[in-house]
Amino acid sequence: MATNRFTVLIVPGLREPVDQHWQTLLAAALPRVRTVPPMGREDLDCAGKVAAIEREAQAIDGPIIIVAHSGGVVMTVHWARQTRRKVLGALLATPPDFETPMPAGYPTLDALRAGGWLPLPREPLPFPSIVAASRNDPLAAYDRVARMATDWDSTLVDLGKAGHLNPASGYGPWPEATQWIDMLADCAH
Repeated sequence: MATNRFTVLIVPGLREPVDQHWQTLLAAALPRVRTVPPMGREDLDCAGKVAAIEREAQAIDGPIIIVAHSGGVVMTVHWARQTRRKVLGALLATPPDFETPMPAGYPTLDALRAGGWLPLPREPLPFPSIVAASRNDPLAAYDRVARMATDWDSTLVDLGKAGHLNPASGYGPWPEATQWIDMLADCAH
């Protein structure tokens, strides 16, 4: 992985920091990385989360590749509509379907709407992207994620049955992430 050519910007979802999450492990393994601070599920202000991405992105000198997971994907597509920051590409892993009711313990549609998350942006992203989708994600049906990928003009990657690609689904390390990051970097050069 030639990460000396770019910085990876990690955008976590609506969670607290988790030591064994693949994004945390990836960040520890990369030489050039910044992470948007996790804000948890209690703070549902989408504009605040988008502003946090912009602050971190603008603090990076040189090219960036975004690696977003779950709600971080939705934050990233909202951010992409307003930033002028050049991005080489984005790995968008298991986006949730915020347009349908979430399982218990997750934000309601009314809370997401009030927080500015809805409607979900559907226009093509201004940079190359890969959407990694799971066939058994409890937060989004595969066909709904495939539709998001099409709308965003993203390459869709079928992860098979990977759950939500988090520790609860059996994922600590996710070594494939570095392959997708390399692919985005190679396509940009």
